[in-house]
Amino acid sequence: MRTCGGTETLSDTMYHSGLTSDTLHIIEQIVARDIGPVFLVGFSLGGNVTLKLAGELGETNLLRAVCAVSTPIDLAACVRTLDKTSNRLYSRRFLKRLKDRIRRKAALSPALYSATELNMVRDIWGFDDRYTGPLFGFGNAETYYRTQSAQQFLDRIRIPALVIQAKDDPMIPFEVFEHPAFRNNPALELLAVPHGGHLGFLSRRRPRFWLDEIVVNWIERRVNSPLRSYFEGGGTKQNLVSSR
Repeated sequence: MRTCGGTETLSDTMYHSGLTSDTLHIIEQIVARDIGPVFLVGFSLGGNVTLKLAGELGETNLLRAVCAVSTPIDLAACVRTLDKTSNRLYSRRFLKRLKDRIRRKAALSPALYSATELNMVRDIWGFDDRYTGPLFGFGNAETYYRTQSAQQFLDRIRIPALVIQAKDDPMIPFEVFEHPAFRNNPALELLAVPHGGHLGFLSRRRPRFWLDEIVVNWIERRVNSPLRSYFEGGGTKQNLVSSR
């Protein structure tokens, strides 16, 4: 993600939750060097980028399959959840980091960024309404969330896609995964587990840190599979519920 990890000096622009162009450019470079097949795995906001990109590409030779973990596929619903009083610990931390990033960008690129309105921002929605939405041409937070949420692109995914989600994720209401695409799109698999919070998948039994094994095994089963088998009669629809 642009400007994350202390990389503000490398780009004038910041990231947003649906910015797929950077990821696509990297994938195209890998494919151009004849390295593959390529599998994309995204976590949290990276999962939204992953699923959105898969939907934008549709039937593609660039990606063999994708996986998204703890993914806010409905950005507006997830921001409302994050801004609840019960999530104040998380939201304050995120908001502080976002404000600090604006201050750093304002120092580096004062013609593009201004920190003068930061004191009026009280929550994530307010930040995106004053900064993210206008900076990227969405106008406001509502338009930004509506156009950049992965749920808008789930029906268009044409490669195998695994979505792993805990039902007790404090930041992502599980109701967003009632989206009809999870019933109607044969490319989508939903692995729903009762517990795991946000990217906190642990088990009382071995393997205790089971997420990596699940993802890697799922990818390995598709390394030699036909690229579009789900839409050529070679795959079956799966919605998985785990007891972990």
